[in-house]
Amino acid sequence: MHHHRLDQWQHDHTFGQNHKRSGESRTLIVVGLTLAMMVWEITAGVIYGSMALLADGLHMGSHAVALGIAVFAYAYARKQATNERFSFGTGKVNALGGFTGAILLAVFALYMVIESVGRFIQPVEISFNGAIFVAFIGLVVNGVSAWILGEAGHDHHHGHDHDHDHSHHHDHNRRAAYLHVLADALTSVLAIVALLAGKYAGWGWMDPAMGIVGAILVTRWSWQLLKETSTVLLDHQHQSMENAIKQAVENDDARVSDLHVWSIGPNIYAAIVSIVAHDPESPMAYKRHIQAHCSSLVHITVEILPCEEDQNAGVTLAPHR
Repeated sequence: MHHHRLDQWQHDHTFGQNHKRSGESRTLIVVGLTLAMMVWEITAGVIYGSMALLADGLHMGSHAVALGIAVFAYAYARKQATNERFSFGTGKVNALGGFTGAILLAVFALYMVIESVGRFIQPVEISFNGAIFVAFIGLVVNGVSAWILGEAGHDHHHGHDHDHDHSHHHDHNRRAAYLHVLADALTSVLAIVALLAGKYAGWGWMDPAMGIVGAILVTRWSWQLLKETSTVLLDHQHQSMENAIKQAVENDDARVSDLHVWSIGPNIYAAIVSIVAHDPESPMAYKRHIQAHCSSLVHITVEILPCEEDQNAGVTLAPHR
């Protein structure tokens, strides 16, 4: 019985998830800013009687929770990256955090609609000057937070593959956090518009109306993020990556008979490729061809099968993996 060292053939399944991402530190900073602004806006909304301002404050509070989930997802993915129970690493924790954030966005949008409709039915008196001042400060804080998280988005991988579907390059966890603070910035803008219209034009109905407009926009963002993250969580086939793999492998002799490509983390993918060929190259050669076209593929399994003509002729070619 032969004993072989397997170290050189075994894969590292951390796939870079054990490193701290810039999005984690930036999101933590934004959590602190959001919590501070939440307390101020809720207090001011109650004192000045502004539904738009109160909704903005409550919205920021709910976003602070969502941002906290994003921070937890970053930390969990990093600390559990070496846990062998995760077959393909912890990269999908990122998408799970984004999916959770998208659901919370939808819930908060529904809450904004309910509260705004209530204010249509039973209007309240608003102290415009104080409310406008607080809403403006909230807009500044939200703008700074969006800028902080937006800058983190430029840290993603720039592999030279054929994948041009940029939605799949996102750090979905960071994107969820970014959309939350962007939604806060939007509600701050709408609150200011509503308060100015109420103060100078006497349009008190603008306050709850802007709440509904904001809810509609937030719902659209939520739906988009849900679609992006669900494709990752459900191992949706990646069409552009599939095309690149076929281009790398197929020639006059070799054909791809079965192909599975799925995301295992932010801009990293795994693939199982079955190749039928009369005179096949080695599995390692095919892997090199594929990785030359698709640098984002970090785990590739290649299966080589004999073509039908060889089988009919009695040629023995055992499958290679």
